[in-house]
Amino acid sequence: MTYEQTIDYLYNSAPMFQKIGSAAYKEGMENSFLIDEHLGYPHRRYATVHVAGTNGKGSVCHMLASVLQEAGYRTGLYTSPHLLDFRERIRVNGRMIDKDYLVSFVGKHRKFFESIKPSFFELTTGMAFAYFADCGVDIAVIEVGLGGRLDCTNVITPVLSVITNISHDHTALLGDTLTAIAHEKAGIIKHNVPVVIGEAQGEVRKVFESYERAKVAANDFLFAEDENPVISSKILPSGHWLFECVKYLHLENELGGYAQEKNTATTLCAIDVLNRSQFKIPDACVRSGFLNVTGNTGLMGRWQIIGKEPKIILDTGHNVGGMEYNVRQLLSEKFDRLHIVFGMVNDKDISDVLALLPKDAKYYFTQASIARALDSGVLSEKAYGYGLHGQSFATVAGALGAAKDCANERDVIFVGGSTFIVADALGV
Repeated sequence: MTYEQTIDYLYNSAPMFQKIGSAAYKEGMENSFLIDEHLGYPHRRYATVHVAGTNGKGSVCHMLASVLQEAGYRTGLYTSPHLLDFRERIRVNGRMIDKDYLVSFVGKHRKFFESIKPSFFELTTGMAFAYFADCGVDIAVIEVGLGGRLDCTNVITPVLSVITNISHDHTALLGDTLTAIAHEKAGIIKHNVPVVIGEAQGEVRKVFESYERAKVAANDFLFAEDENPVISSKILPSGHWLFECVKYLHLENELGGYAQEKNTATTLCAIDVLNRSQFKIPDACVRSGFLNVTGNTGLMGRWQIIGKEPKIILDTGHNVGGMEYNVRQLLSEKFDRLHIVFGMVNDKDISDVLALLPKDAKYYFTQASIARALDSGVLSEKAYGYGLHGQSFATVAGALGAAKDCANERDVIFVGGSTFIVADALGV
C-alpha cells in the first residue's frame, strides 16, 4: 500500500472516536493486551510518563517532552487527537512518525489486526509503542486517550503518573459525577509509581487520597496545589507567561492561555519527581524547554494566535473546564468588538458551555467537517436560548471568512468550541 492508502485503511477499517464518537469506544482492554503481546511488549524497552486528566493533559505532555528533549533525552510523544496530519500523534524529538515506517507497520501486522478487529486508537497506540522502541527512545510521554482505567495506553508501567484535573466530559462513558470520572482517571495509578495530581478539591481529592493510601507512599504522591511551585505570574506583551517560581526565577513559558498557570505548576512538579529518578534535568533545560514548546514538539491549538489586526485566536478547549478559562481570558482582551466562530460535536450536552459564553459577542455558528459535528443551524437555535446571536455557516472556512470581513483591525476573533473546529480553521 502507498502512504495515502495506508492512512485511508486506518481511518476506515477501525472504529475511530474522532469521527464517530462513543460508537468507536471498546469497553475493556483485551485487545490492548493482545496487541501488546503480539508486538513483543515494546514499551518495556524505555521509560514512560503517563498523563491523564480532563483538561490540560496535552499541554503538560508537550511541555514535559520539550524539557526532556532539551535535557538530551531521546523523547517519544504520543498524543491525540491530531489536527491536520495523523502523524502528529506519534513523534520522536518533535519529528512526526516516518511515513515509510507507518506503511511497513500496517502491512506487516495487518492480518493480525484484522483477526481481532481493534479500534483505531488501540491500533495506533500499538504502533506508537513499537515506533518508540524501534527508534531507541530513552523515555516516552504518553497521553491517555479517554479516561484512564480502561484506556489502551494503560498497559504501561510508567516511572511517573500525572493527572491534571477532573471536569465533566465524556460523561456517557466515564460517569456523570466528578467522583466517578476521578475513579476512571485514577485507574492509571500503579503500585509504587510516583503520582502528581494537578488540581483536586473536595470529594475528588478524597478519591485520589484513597489511592495514595492503597498504592503509593505519601512522599511520592504529590498534589501540585500543595507543592505550590509557582509564586507569581503575569502575561508578557508577547503573549508568553512569565512565572516566578520557587526553583526558577523568571521562567518564561511560550504557551499562552490562562490554563497554562495550572499546567505549568503540574509540569514543574513532574520535573521534580523525574529529577529524583534516573533522569537529570538541568535548570537551563527546564527554561529552554518551556520557552520552545511549539518548536520542539509541534504543539498547536492552545491559545494560538494566527492573525493580528484583527487578532485571531484559536483554542481547542471544548468542555466547561476549558471554556471557563477561554471566556475569562477573552474578556481580559482589549477590543472594539468580539467575534466568535463557534461549533461543537453532537454527542455532548452543550448547555453548560453555552451558558458560559459572552452575550455581547457576534457569533458565527458553524460545524466541523466530521460526522460528529453538531449542525450549525441546531447550534444556532440552542444558542439563541442563551442570549447568543449570530449567523449559521455550513463550513468553518465560511464562518471564519465572514468574521474577517466583518471585523476591524481593533477587533478580536476567537475560534473554538471543538478540537475539530480548530483543525478546520488551521486548514483554511
